[in-house]
Amino acid sequence: MMGLLVLLNSHKGSEDVALLADDLDLEIDEIFPALEFAEVLQLLKVTEGRATFTDLGKKLVGGSIRDRKAIIREQLRKTTLFKTLLRALDSAPEHSLSDDDLAQIVSLTTATADEAVQNIVNWGRYADLFRYDADTRRLVLTRRTTTGRAGPGQARPPSSPGASEGDSPSNPRGAAPVSSNPELRTSVVATALS
Repeated sequence: MMGLLVLLNSHKGSEDVALLADDLDLEIDEIFPALEFAEVLQLLKVTEGRATFTDLGKKLVGGSIRDRKAIIREQLRKTTLFKTLLRALDSAPEHSLSDDDLAQIVSLTTATADEAVQNIVNWGRYADLFRYDADTRRLVLTRRTTTGRAGPGQARPPSSPGASEGDSPSNPRGAAPVSSNPELRTSVVATALS
């Protein structure tokens, strides 16, 4: 998505979607997920086959990395999926969720589970909303300080699938495992959805 936004910026903030796909050497249907995600985050608007920045989209591409993270973080927090996920993390023991817990939350959406989980983890890490502990395979809520800086494991923007420079999840140590009790997992998800 970030690459698409940078490209759109080079086209003065508005361009035909087919031309953007051509510039990216992609089929038009291959850029639809990035366009849709950018629209959900209110960074651009697609009307009659033309993508155009919103004021927020212009602010994002013109901002520093810190500004970009702050904008993405705030926009993610407005989405139903991230609201639900953050509520689940906040109410979960040790403020962490297993891969199974995350998959259960994602299963309540229309997204493809594997792709959605990877995107959730990557974008949430980038925006410093949470981190992923690969050793315990758990998503862990990031507590932000008053200065707005996150703890260890800050991430780069998520890369697109197949990109040469991957953005593998950080591997911080010390996340405490929580019970794998299905009733506990169900109660965490139910709390998040209420």
